[in-house]
Amino acid sequence: MTTHTGVKPHSCEMCGHSFPIKYHLVGYMRMHTGEKPHSCEVCGYSSQKSSSVTHMRTHTGEKPYSCEICEYSSSRKSNLTIHMRSHTGEKPYSCEICEYSSSQKSDLMRHMKNHTGEKPYSCEVCGYSCSRESSLVTHIRKHTGEKPYSCKTCGFSCSQKSSLVTHMRTHTGEKPHFCEMCEYSCSQKSQLLKHVRTHTGEKLYSCEVCVYSCSDESNLVRHMRTHTGEKPHICEVCACSFSAKSTLVRHMRTHTGETPYSCGVCGYSSSQKSDLMTHMRTHTGEKPYSCEVCEYSSSRKSNLMRHMRSHTREKKGMSLISILALKKTRTYNMPR
Repeated sequence: MTTHTGVKPHSCEMCGHSFPIKYHLVGYMRMHTGEKPHSCEVCGYSSQKSSSVTHMRTHTGEKPYSCEICEYSSSRKSNLTIHMRSHTGEKPYSCEICEYSSSQKSDLMRHMKNHTGEKPYSCEVCGYSCSRESSLVTHIRKHTGEKPYSCKTCGFSCSQKSSLVTHMRTHTGEKPHFCEMCEYSCSQKSQLLKHVRTHTGEKLYSCEVCVYSCSDESNLVRHMRTHTGEKPHICEVCACSFSAKSTLVRHMRTHTGETPYSCGVCGYSSSQKSDLMTHMRTHTGEKPYSCEVCEYSSSRKSNLMRHMRSHTREKKGMSLISILALKKTRTYNMPR
């Protein structure tokens, strides 16, 4: 009858918490004593509560709670309840400070630390601190070099499960992130955010030394090296150093002889994409570099530069500006 009357005659002597039933008090007291009387006969697992049936399912693989919408199943009813919210969109846990809401109470508790600034998990090596224990575990791997997540296709390994998920898309070709302005799609959300800036023209990252600005933080990092002279990417063969990793990759091909860019028309191949683009003009006949003095045009900028010298030699004592002015005069006086 105590459940109806609200009377709670059984009180904890350590903290004063009270219960209507003595059995509930007995189980609660184990939180203070640390007693775990319920043990698993398979692995030695023990618990304060009589949850042996649920625990045994980790050994048997039994998952009696199934989703009626998809193929998800679980060993716990509470897990199924949470899963169903992914279908219904229900988010019963709401933040009292902002508009954030979640389907799990644990997610809300982690979110609240963004407002309080609480970072209870600290790295003993470098002093890094964070609000999530899982974030600290991932961070520690930077120090230990541990990479527990491995690709079964190519041997790639990483410290975060999310990185492996992203990597697997290089094998599957999956590109789940789509641009709403064009047909561009990509495998990473961060790549999509960078791409969208090509439409908006937004340049979030600015150089503090000069007026340079860009939409990608990595581009700013590379740009800053033009001011500092830093060249962190070093060739292991000849000790030549570069400010950009991509430049080192191209340089290494001078040692390996690798020519990954091939012409689809003939057997030509090159170590740089720009060289292949120039070569393709021998097939297409395209000559984008034109002389402003005469009708000469070329497929290479270097050829145009050499050609311009022929004008300066022909017109001794005349500047290039004078030559261009003469050309305009001749064009104007030409009979029509």
